[in-house]
Amino acid sequence: MIETTEGDRALPPALAEVARVEFDYDDGEGVDFEPYDAFDSAEETTDWLRHWTGNHRLDGDAYRVFGQDGTGGLAALWCVRPGRPLAEQPVVFLGSEGERGVVAANLSDFLWVLADGLGPMEVVEHERYDGRPDPVLTALAERHATTPRRATGDIVAAARSEFPAFSEDIDALCR
Repeated sequence: MIETTEGDRALPPALAEVARVEFDYDDGEGVDFEPYDAFDSAEETTDWLRHWTGNHRLDGDAYRVFGQDGTGGLAALWCVRPGRPLAEQPVVFLGSEGERGVVAANLSDFLWVLADGLGPMEVVEHERYDGRPDPVLTALAERHATTPRRATGDIVAAARSEFPAFSEDIDALCR
């Protein structure tokens, strides 16, 4: 089990604030993202990961699921940096049909992706990096982000460069 230094199942303040934002899907042109007001429980996360991979020996300890898209694909913090706070863990997306990818290297960068008018599903499934900037989410990112604003394409490229084997590692878990 990877331990973090923040509350194990408490949403970081920035994610708690994101959970209060209403995302407008706008007939496929907006952001298909439904943030949760709490992380999924350890049991729910383990059950989901076992079904998603077909590997019933796994546990979900490495993931803190905090939202989904309309098809049931999940956004999560991936607790891959031992001893580091949840806000410093990368954000990943695992789609309902097997799509998966790293969205941002940390929560701060993820806030900038949201501010650009994009969600985890758009970034991973459609490799879409041109959204419609959202003033509410921009203000939220300005309040909480600890990294400078960058273009979503740059954020995603840096995160995928840091974690190049994420997809292959997930494949290795599947049965």
